[in-house]
Amino acid sequence: MAPKRVLCGYGIDVDAVANWHQGSWFMPAHSIESFLAQLTKVRDAGHEIGLHGYTHEYPSDLSEVQQRDVLEKSIKVMTRFCGGKKPVGYTAPAWATSKELIPHLEEYGIIYDHSFMHHDFQMYFCPDSSHDWVETNCAHDASTWMRPMSKVKPSQVVEIPANWHLDDWPPLQPILGKPSHEYIDTEFIFPISIHPQISGKPHVVLLHEQMIKYINSFEGVEWMTMAEMAQEFLQGRITGAAVEGGVDL
Repeated sequence: MAPKRVLCGYGIDVDAVANWHQGSWFMPAHSIESFLAQLTKVRDAGHEIGLHGYTHEYPSDLSEVQQRDVLEKSIKVMTRFCGGKKPVGYTAPAWATSKELIPHLEEYGIIYDHSFMHHDFQMYFCPDSSHDWVETNCAHDASTWMRPMSKVKPSQVVEIPANWHLDDWPPLQPILGKPSHEYIDTEFIFPISIHPQISGKPHVVLLHEQMIKYINSFEGVEWMTMAEMAQEFLQGRITGAAVEGGVDL
């Protein structure tokens, strides 16, 4: 059997575990401009800095022009903040993606995304959004929407899949009136997503420390940033998955 290899990493949505591992901090550009002194400490500690919108606005709520404007502005702010180093990663605020997102990331040279959920624990090339489908509209005759989806084609953007079960928000953020939102593989990833207003609390920091110790007790564990994960996939050093679906129309 091949040696076990598990790539683990923290993705922090703007310091919960900064003294343990280098992580990937996805910062709204507004936060960088408004809280420069605080976020400079994160940058200077050697963490990866990734894109996360401007004010944490949802791409799904924006026009294509607005999405492009936000991405361009955010890249400029982040590149200047990082001394000329352009960001290579992106995660959509609230993982609320849009059809235009992946084509935009490709256009602006972003290497990886962390917003989609086509797979649980393996990286893949995100679909390029060229596939088409008809949304179900119960107000219209069924024949207008009973059609298959067109074939999925991969983009050049590496997807480090998002996973609500590996995010601190659903189990630890109290939202009153809302309900809570085995196969063994020898090579997979474990990208954890955390938020400072959740995991920055003292009692939650201790839980993360316990979890890190527990994870480290297993064979083959390697901690790295998401940018490093993407390179492992691009260089063929870890297996991934392929997204398939649709038919040729």
